[in-house]
Amino acid sequence: LSLRLRGPSYQLEAEKRLIRWCRRGLRLQVRRVHSPAVIIHKPLLRIFWKVFMSCAPPAQEDKNRRDLQLEREERLAAELARLNREKLKDAKLRQQVRENSLELRELEKKLKSAYVNKERAAQIAEKAALQYEEMKCERERAQKMKEEYERVIKEESSAELRRNEEKIMYQQELEKQLEEQEKKKQDAYKEFLREKLMIDEIVRKIYEEDQMEKQLKLDKMRATQMYIEEFKKEQAIWRRRKLEEMEEENRKITEFANIQRQREEDRMAKVRETEEKKQRLQSMNLQREQQKREELERLRQELYLEEQAETERQKELVRAGRRYLRRTYEEQFAFKQTVQQAVRGEEEAFRQQLLAKFAEDDRVEQMNAQKRRMKQLEHRRAVEKFLEDRRKQFIADKVRHELEERKLDERRQENIRAIVEEERQKLLKEHASKLLGYLPRGILKDEDDVNMLGQEFRLAYQKRRGNEFSES
Repeated sequence: LSLRLRGPSYQLEAEKRLIRWCRRGLRLQVRRVHSPAVIIHKPLLRIFWKVFMSCAPPAQEDKNRRDLQLEREERLAAELARLNREKLKDAKLRQQVRENSLELRELEKKLKSAYVNKERAAQIAEKAALQYEEMKCERERAQKMKEEYERVIKEESSAELRRNEEKIMYQQELEKQLEEQEKKKQDAYKEFLREKLMIDEIVRKIYEEDQMEKQLKLDKMRATQMYIEEFKKEQAIWRRRKLEEMEEENRKITEFANIQRQREEDRMAKVRETEEKKQRLQSMNLQREQQKREELERLRQELYLEEQAETERQKELVRAGRRYLRRTYEEQFAFKQTVQQAVRGEEEAFRQQLLAKFAEDDRVEQMNAQKRRMKQLEHRRAVEKFLEDRRKQFIADKVRHELEERKLDERRQENIRAIVEEERQKLLKEHASKLLGYLPRGILKDEDDVNMLGQEFRLAYQKRRGNEFSES
């Protein structure tokens, strides 16, 4: 009871100590049995034996439990090792299938091509965005230039209108001055005529009076001539002044015309500069369009070259496959010839061994010639029959083995096809959503592939296909 209260570990240790004590006591009593001088204490021996037998079963059960636990652990370890080997084998098989499967290689090439196309599309979109921004900036600059040009034209028009108004006013003023000058000229001419009439009248009177006094007349005529000369001088001075005034007016008109011509030249220079800017902008746009066309042509050429290279790679793969099949067939044929030759040699050696054994068993040398020939013929028939049976058995085993190999190969091929399909679906799940819009035709076999990639991908894919159909 006290042992049970202290716990199972203490109880087990006490039982072990008691077993060791009983064993020592039993060994001591056994040694005493073999010693005639020692008196055997039989009651004590029986006590030792009872205690030992009562304590032994728990220890044996503990050992059995440990053995059973060890066996379970060993089976579990063996099962884990087998699962690890199967997992490693499956991983190696999958790696080998991925490396050797033409369908997966083609799918990876198509996915790589799709990534390349996506990258190119991104680059083209980026270039297009940059070109759009540049064109937008150019349009804004052109709009600003246009607005500036319109503003300048408007200001020039306003200035031109003001200049025209000033010119009209100046022309009117000039015409008014010219009219006044002409009026002054007319008045002066009238005055001159009036004076001339007066002078003529005076001359006539003087001429009438000069008849009587020639000398007085001559004096008067001299005085009149002096007056006329003075008048002519004043008229010449007046004309020179008027000519100078007219030259000054002409100079001002010429200067005004030069200013107007310079303004017109400046305006035409601005117009030419604007036209040149427009021409440069159009040339830049044409150059961008040409670069864009050249870029598209280069991309088409690269795609064509890649398709040609892919076609050549496919042809090379087909040729390599044919060479591999031809080499495999030749190796199999050579191996079959070698095996057949080895089988024939083995059969011949076996035949000789059987003939020798039959001859030894029947002691053919001790028979006469007739019996020896008959016995040898009988031996040969037996050997041939044995070899024929052996060949039939070999052929049957071979057919059965080939059938098993074919079934195994079919299962292996089915497993490989399943692995290829799993790897194909894995590749599609990993890359298809990233390459939506750039997937080559035929990479998705049917609707099952589309549904496998999820509801979001299916909706986006159907929407894109609907857009393509509507555009076409």
